[in-house]
Amino acid sequence: MHIWKKKTREEIKSRIFNALNENTDYFGDRSLGVPGSHLDSKVFPEDAPFLTDAPFMATLLHNPNHIGCHTQGVSESFFKGTQDIERELLEVCAVDILNADEKAIDGYVASGGTEANMQAIWIYRNYYQDKYKAQNDEIAIISSEDSHYSMAKASNILSLAYYRVKVDFNSRLINADNIQEVIDQAKKDGKKYFIIIANMMTTMFGSVDPIDLYADVMEENKLPYKLHVDGAYGGFFFPFAHKNHALDFRNPKVTSVTLDAHKMLQAPYGTGLFLVRKEWMQYANTKADYVEGDDFTMIGSRSGANAIAIWMILMTYGPYGMREKIFILSKRADWFTHKLDELKIEYYRSESSNIITMKAEGITAQTAKKYGLVPDVHHQPKWYKVVIMEHVTIEKLEPLIEDLKN
Repeated sequence: MHIWKKKTREEIKSRIFNALNENTDYFGDRSLGVPGSHLDSKVFPEDAPFLTDAPFMATLLHNPNHIGCHTQGVSESFFKGTQDIERELLEVCAVDILNADEKAIDGYVASGGTEANMQAIWIYRNYYQDKYKAQNDEIAIISSEDSHYSMAKASNILSLAYYRVKVDFNSRLINADNIQEVIDQAKKDGKKYFIIIANMMTTMFGSVDPIDLYADVMEENKLPYKLHVDGAYGGFFFPFAHKNHALDFRNPKVTSVTLDAHKMLQAPYGTGLFLVRKEWMQYANTKADYVEGDDFTMIGSRSGANAIAIWMILMTYGPYGMREKIFILSKRADWFTHKLDELKIEYYRSESSNIITMKAEGITAQTAKKYGLVPDVHHQPKWYKVVIMEHVTIEKLEPLIEDLKN
């Protein structure tokens, strides 16, 4: 570990309140031209006594705007204190979780995995247009059919074709032949440049793409490609459960990664991260003359409180505390799958994953509704999933096992 160290509650409070003091205070008299303000005092009073012991709530009240990409140099100096915390957070995620070299990654706290995935695709589309003078109808997105729907959304918004690689029904894996079939079709359709999305745990199955397959097939076909890892679900789980893998910045073929803190980290909704190697954010530069420093992000204005929330969680646990948390969830999942084995209920589970996806045969719609099991599709589902989260204890799993037994 290079940067990430566990902190006490007092150390966390001190760091955040000092950062807020470095920001320009809306409550003061030196922010007359900023098109924003603190939260409305008639609704959210700034003198509530609990705020002195609640750094996240205090940050929400102060309402820092983290517009821009703060790893790129100049940023809006009104909010330099909390921007420093965001920079530290990004470096921790890049270096200590995703094994990048220090100071080698740009990025920002996005609104979630959907935006972060779209940011990657936007950057690579613009890169192909700039470097190769590519037209939109020459660029294609490729991912597995188990990938998140944000790829289809990016395809629609950015006017790019989207091709899905088939997965095996039981193993949920892609293979080289499937990839080749998709590439052959894309080439017939006039596609020359490719944006590949590899999954670090899919949302429905927790399945993990054999990422080197994509790279091998693309290179055999001598086609330009950029490789993005969607770790929106797995980014704060998979690296703690697996030491040796090819889905992070140790792999020179990976250019960017999405993380999503409002899943496994239990951060507030609207807290994802986009991380990309240096020299790539430039392809998303959108000049805003009234903003100090350029904006490289899809979202523009964003709450600094989201970055504070993720930083607080990581610093409260520390790296070993996070490993312990993930270990416990994985062991709970072991207990559940052992019970399913005893009942001879078929399921899919990726190694050490906390997602267990059961075949729908034999599971009634009433049982699925009673326990909030999530289907792969709501009309005639073939699978139902259980996600072992902090609140999904063995005591809560036992009644489901009893109903499945009956």
